[in-house]
Amino acid sequence: MAKILIVEDDLELASTISKYLQSERHLAVTVHDGNEAFERLRLETFDVLILDWNLPGMEGIDLLKRLRSAGNTTLVLMLTGKSDIDDKEQGLETGADDYLTKPFNLRELAVRVRGLLRRAVGSATNFIEVNDIRLDPGNFQIYKGQQEIKLTPKDFALLEFFMRNPGQVFAIDAILDRVWGHDSDASVDGLRAAIRRIRKVIDTTDDPSKSMIENVNRIGYRLRVVS
Repeated sequence: MAKILIVEDDLELASTISKYLQSERHLAVTVHDGNEAFERLRLETFDVLILDWNLPGMEGIDLLKRLRSAGNTTLVLMLTGKSDIDDKEQGLETGADDYLTKPFNLRELAVRVRGLLRRAVGSATNFIEVNDIRLDPGNFQIYKGQQEIKLTPKDFALLEFFMRNPGQVFAIDAILDRVWGHDSDASVDGLRAAIRRIRKVIDTTDDPSKSMIENVNRIGYRLRVVS
């Protein structure tokens, strides 16, 4: 299972790719704008970025340049209607790891993704640690002290978001936008249910007022940093 960001402004195509990758047991997140994608990649770690060339806000090739200039090494599969060899060369020289020309078969896309993921096997992992929680984004593992805890892919993504922004308060709408994106199952009730599940495995008390995920009245939530 991998965490994949799909950046594609064709809503129907983005949804189709997302559903297919989810059927392959990946966690797929979709955004439709280059600027939004850059911000998402600044805050979260993904295993693979499926990136369309032509995007509103910031073109895919410019987004890729900014990512590589900032030292981001996320594996990138570039999607484009451009079939000219010069365009492919530009994409690969800018830092794309693979290239797929539209229209394409979804099975081929999945094969390309698996190929990229094989490249990442054995690569170094950057842990995120807050309080006594250690999160390994690359291997989808979470430890509380020495004990491994299990979360669903969406709950994992939510906890990762909080851990990358400890102490920062986020409104509910902002959390839904950052973690659920344009997913059809995004809802306030879904967020609250996810937080309840996370609290059960990371907290040492059943008292919500003492939870690591703090409910900030009339604003939203934040991950409490325990000194």
